Amino acid sequence: MTVTREQDAVTPSPVSERADQRDEREAREAVAAGEAVPHGIRSVGILVLSLLAIVYTLYLGREIILPIVLALVLKLLLGPVMRILHERLRLPNSLAAALLILVVFGAIAGVGFTISIPASGWIQRAPESLSLLKEKLAVLHHPLDLLQQGLHAIESLTATTGQAEQSQTVTARPASGLAGYLATSTAAILARFFTTMILLFFLLASGDRLLRGFVEVLPTFSNKRQAVEIAHEIGTNISGYLLTITMMNALVGVATGLAMWACGLGTPLLWGAAAFLLNYIPILGPLAGIVIFFVAGVLSLDWPWYALMPASLYLLIHIAEGETITPMLLAKRFTLNPVLVIVSLFFWHMLWGVPGALLAVPLLAMLKIMADRIEPLKPVGHIIGS
Repeated sequence: MTVTREQDAVTPSPVSERADQRDEREAREAVAAGEAVPHGIRSVGILVLSLLAIVYTLYLGREIILPIVLALVLKLLLGPVMRILHERLRLPNSLAAALLILVVFGAIAGVGFTISIPASGWIQRAPESLSLLKEKLAVLHHPLDLLQQGLHAIESLTATTGQAEQSQTVTARPASGLAGYLATSTAAILARFFTTMILLFFLLASGDRLLRGFVEVLPTFSNKRQAVEIAHEIGTNISGYLLTITMMNALVGVATGLAMWACGLGTPLLWGAAAFLLNYIPILGPLAGIVIFFVAGVLSLDWPWYALMPASLYLLIHIAEGETITPMLLAKRFTLNPVLVIVSLFFWHMLWGVPGALLAVPLLAMLKIMADRIEPLKPVGHIIGS
């Protein structure tokens, strides 16, 4: 009786036998057709390879793709102003676009030229400031010593290498590696800036022509309607987000400049511009601002209480803006997962540097809007906004 039960226990049922036979038959057919890898695994592999190819393309083609993305985001930012100039003031698209480009270019050039003089002064004082930091921050004496030793070691290593190369070869070398790096970086930044301005002019002047052309080539009416709805929602929400953030960042810049002037740091335009730009980068920008204002206070004001005032006032301004006012203004548009915001910041900074960090949140918001409208991607949109 026991043996019979054991045999019944190990004997497969007819249903299991049929399932095994079906799986075996499908596997043989797949091998015969040259599809030895199961369909699910193959699809996942193709998806992973496609994502890696996209990331590699974004990194390799950043000199072309980055100005295009910047121009598109700036078009969304300037879209409401463009509609006022074109629809209410009856200006032609080309003239309105040219006026906006001139205003944007003039504002950036004017602010950049104004803050360049005090910024260069702080940069020139940087090597002499290390000893003053060591004197005022006795607690950090050992780490600063290690930093200074590391800098001296790098300088001596560079000098030794330079002497060895000069003794072996007679080739012209640049006077300063840092100066050459700054010159190359400045040239690359200016090239991207002018490319972005040219693309922005044509995007503003063409209006919705590019979108209409894209919609016309879609195969079905439902696809056309979905594309129009996605484009309209992206234009409305992202332009509203960018305008809100820009206005709040301008207020933060003004408040920070006045606070630094009241503390005795001077050059309020420099500190206001720094706070304005840093506030575009969530979380990481304000943290960098706290460090900058702390160092500036230590170098310029009496230690310890007066020296801590700039960083403390900047922190209070950021808390009032970033934790109360801006979230209330943006809550009706969309919410983003803070973990994914940080991941997006690091990801786009790795690909495109500082401009990528500035574009991280708008690009994440665009992805959420598209995912909410496209049925297969709705789980992605839910995760981004959770």
